[in-house]
Amino acid sequence: MFLSVFDVFKIGIGPSSSHTMGPMTAAGHFLALLRQSPSRDRAAAVKATLYGSLAFTGKGHATDRAVALGLLGWTPAAFDFDAAERQLEELGRSHLLRHDGLPPLVFDPAADIVFDYGPPLPGHANGLVFTACDSDAAALLSETYYSIGGGFVVTAQERGAPAAAAEAASWPYPFANAAAMLRMAKESGLSIAEMKRANEIHRLSPEEVDSGLGRLWSVMNDCIERGLGQEGELPGGLRVRRRAARIHRQLEAEKLANRSQPHATTDWLSVYAMAVNEENAAGGRVVTSPTNGAAGVVPAVLRYYLDHCVGAEPEKVADFLLTAAAIGGLIKHNASISGAEAGCQGEVGSAAAMAAAGLCAVLGGTPAQIENAAEIALEHHLGMTCDPAAGLVQVPCIERNGIGAIKAVAAASLALRGDGSHFMPLDNCIEAMRQTGEAMNERFKETSLGGLAVNLPEC
Repeated sequence: MFLSVFDVFKIGIGPSSSHTMGPMTAAGHFLALLRQSPSRDRAAAVKATLYGSLAFTGKGHATDRAVALGLLGWTPAAFDFDAAERQLEELGRSHLLRHDGLPPLVFDPAADIVFDYGPPLPGHANGLVFTACDSDAAALLSETYYSIGGGFVVTAQERGAPAAAAEAASWPYPFANAAAMLRMAKESGLSIAEMKRANEIHRLSPEEVDSGLGRLWSVMNDCIERGLGQEGELPGGLRVRRRAARIHRQLEAEKLANRSQPHATTDWLSVYAMAVNEENAAGGRVVTSPTNGAAGVVPAVLRYYLDHCVGAEPEKVADFLLTAAAIGGLIKHNASISGAEAGCQGEVGSAAAMAAAGLCAVLGGTPAQIENAAEIALEHHLGMTCDPAAGLVQVPCIERNGIGAIKAVAAASLALRGDGSHFMPLDNCIEAMRQTGEAMNERFKETSLGGLAVNLPEC
């Protein structure tokens, strides 16, 4: 098993990796597929149908907008908000897509993106189908995609028949579970971050790995800074106001006056995380960590390490991210990071486990202590539902990231107080999360049909 740090952490846009970034990416893949089709010259129109969670919470997650942007040629990693808005306005007037290698394609987002509220497609709760038609509305090409969390997209064929795992043997440290990771660390004498780096430089140069990690942290930290400076209401109709900037000013004033309470440390963690998730809710630039809905936890804990921990070393940022990515890869490989598949335990729970592992690593934890930290953080998110009010990544998502960051730090601290031995292995905890996600009622898995989403204030 090998999932690159640059797969776990991807630069993109809000508000959702599965409902925004994934559909945008799928739309681009379909355009590429159409260009390769023998029927491309007869194509006259394109349609998209959203199923399952993509239908039920697609409006709140801006999935229709993401599909249109993807069909216009935009990708999450290379996105210019102002230019994209101008193209969306033009598409709203012309209802035409114009791309090199293809004839003009009729596409009216209001009519040609269908929200199907019936049963989900069989492969995943986040399914969408693109179809290209001729001038008589006869289908020429159709493809089914699944947005499986964290911005990852697979076709129905890929979902039904995953690629063989034989390639894993070519990686220096192809650990597929935590037990193998600990065994390889013991045998090699390397840290988890060192093993992860060895895997990365198997396909990239050391310079590419270092620059890529530096860019990831730069985007994460920039997102925190933007969030700490913005005020006003978030879009979507719930009239949720940004709070990070105000809380940050209060914390700075208390610090200058030397009157901070001991528990203010947790407020710093919360405000960093909330800053990121307020930016995400506004459609800003974020890094999946491992998803957009949980994008605040890892940056908050890393910023906390750099600004608040005694003896913090900026050069250890790479080790933090590599360790966190190793844990995120294990969870995705053996369970899920998708809220539509596993509930929020798969999003904020996974992010907390990753952040706890990263913090434990840079504070000097052994591989066994790091595994313990990840297990503690994940264990205490088991059963958490994904029930966003109005399908927006705002309530309870923004605060939930702050609490997830607090749990991550507490987990790392507890693990560092021990010797790494503990009762519940991380692998078993991941399996418990998978089983819990499978048993969880669909109302609580990013459909906004249950839980907090249907228990809104009436005033």
